[in-house]
Amino acid sequence: MDLLPIQLEILIRQAIHAAQAAGDLPEFDLPESLTVQRADPAHGDYASPAALQLAKAARRKPLDIATAVAAHMPAVDYVGAITAAPPGFLNIRLADDWVLEQVEAIIAARDDVFALEIGAGQRAQVECVSANPTGPITVGRTRGGVIGSTMANLLAALGYAVELEYYFNNAGRQMQMLGRSLQARYLEALGLAFELPAEGYQGDYLIELAKQLVAEHADALKDESWERFKTLAEVAIFEWIEASLNRIHMKFDEFFNENSLYESSAVWEVLEALEQRGYVYRSVLHAAATDEERAQVKPGAKEAVWFRSTAFGDEKDRVLVKSTGEPTYVLPDIAYHKNKLDRGFHYLVNVLGTDHIIEAQTVARGLEAIGYDPEPVHVLLHQFVTLFEGGEKRRMSTRKGEYVTLDELVADVGADVVRYFILARSPNSHLDFDLDLARTQANENPVYYIQNAHVRCAGIFRQVAESDLDTTPPADLSLLGEQERAFVRKLLELPEIMVQAYTELAPHKLAFYALELAREFHPMYENVRVLHSEVPHDVARARLRLYAAAQMVFKRLLTLMGMSAPDVM
Repeated sequence: MDLLPIQLEILIRQAIHAAQAAGDLPEFDLPESLTVQRADPAHGDYASPAALQLAKAARRKPLDIATAVAAHMPAVDYVGAITAAPPGFLNIRLADDWVLEQVEAIIAARDDVFALEIGAGQRAQVECVSANPTGPITVGRTRGGVIGSTMANLLAALGYAVELEYYFNNAGRQMQMLGRSLQARYLEALGLAFELPAEGYQGDYLIELAKQLVAEHADALKDESWERFKTLAEVAIFEWIEASLNRIHMKFDEFFNENSLYESSAVWEVLEALEQRGYVYRSVLHAAATDEERAQVKPGAKEAVWFRSTAFGDEKDRVLVKSTGEPTYVLPDIAYHKNKLDRGFHYLVNVLGTDHIIEAQTVARGLEAIGYDPEPVHVLLHQFVTLFEGGEKRRMSTRKGEYVTLDELVADVGADVVRYFILARSPNSHLDFDLDLARTQANENPVYYIQNAHVRCAGIFRQVAESDLDTTPPADLSLLGEQERAFVRKLLELPEIMVQAYTELAPHKLAFYALELAREFHPMYENVRVLHSEVPHDVARARLRLYAAAQMVFKRLLTLMGMSAPDVM
């Protein structure tokens, strides 16, 4: 079955056509879409302002249109009532019997509850983290990883065949500095003269790695070049990176080396394709440079290679190859995304920091310029992370060694807390990570509060197993009360939340909904007991099915967010 809002929109369209056929509404063309949205529970489960949308075309009062539509609404098992309300809303209430039937449907689906087929038969790829192997994963890089891996989980639940990819560059000046820095630390560990590069990496992790090298090789490496140390550092750091990400339930399917795009000549093939299509020129300045900019050019300045991105709506042309002959990030990134599309992915998500926005836009224009459709490429931008402890900010810089690693954070507050605290803030907003709250083992901590709902469900079943309650007779779900029925309605919102998170590239909506669901669950748990001397066994069996459905949905939510669903705490 399609999402309820889609099904209800179809019914409203059918009702409009029926009203027109009966002469209760005049003929007019319907818009491409009619809005159906969640309603205030006091008015119904869903509401549609369709009559307000149609008033001008129909030349009728919105309330009159809504009344006519309600009168011609087709009868279906999942709609209990539809009423017109001023100034022209259609209020729709789901049928109680159908709502209760969904309890058994949820239980039967188990781990696949609310699985959808939006991406059936299609391949999706999510690229995230993509930090060069110059140091341990920091908290800042972790945000993109949590967002990206949650999107990957979500896409899989929507039917896509998903791959998680890590893009890195093990060449260039950064890696040279890493090799020279480790070389210096190795010589230092041997007690020999050393000089740490001025722009080198100063973190303790290189000191520890140098000690390991001494333990394994003694002084056998003292005459080796910085290139050898770069390779040793890269291997060790990648092992750390993979282990760190595994601790927060992230496992990559592919590690893609940017350097392979140079080895295969893919980078230069893209440049050639752009040139053949007339979108490249060579100049000291961009074509629209002002007289003032031209006056500042120094004699003998060399030409750069420019992409005529203004032909695709950019505000100015962008450099592809610097005057030194070194490509900018844009050229290999266009080649990389061409490679992704050539691999047959239908839906791509790139999770990037907001400082990459211009680069991402230029890559899309570059794909279009070489004849590729950039529409499958979706860019999810996120702001930065700041750690706070005791009300004070903690600094983070990989090169200076002033940072908090992912491993340290996980050891401090736990993997699930790391993931939820990162996910529970819109990617568009700066994240202030409150370490004091994260360490709290009480209801003030949303992670504890949400996971405790699953724990409580599991606890009920442990108690039932030790009780004399006979669970073999079928449960009569009609015995559930109003609070329980309202909670089932809340459970049924999850598929819509999943689709919103997908279409809006907003995985934080899962975190918001999880907290909302927990806030409805815990008061119900306190009021709606299963094992109690005053609860008849037939009522207890009905409530037990409700808690089984609740447990399934909480587990599904926690799994989508990459978190564990504990049975005890």
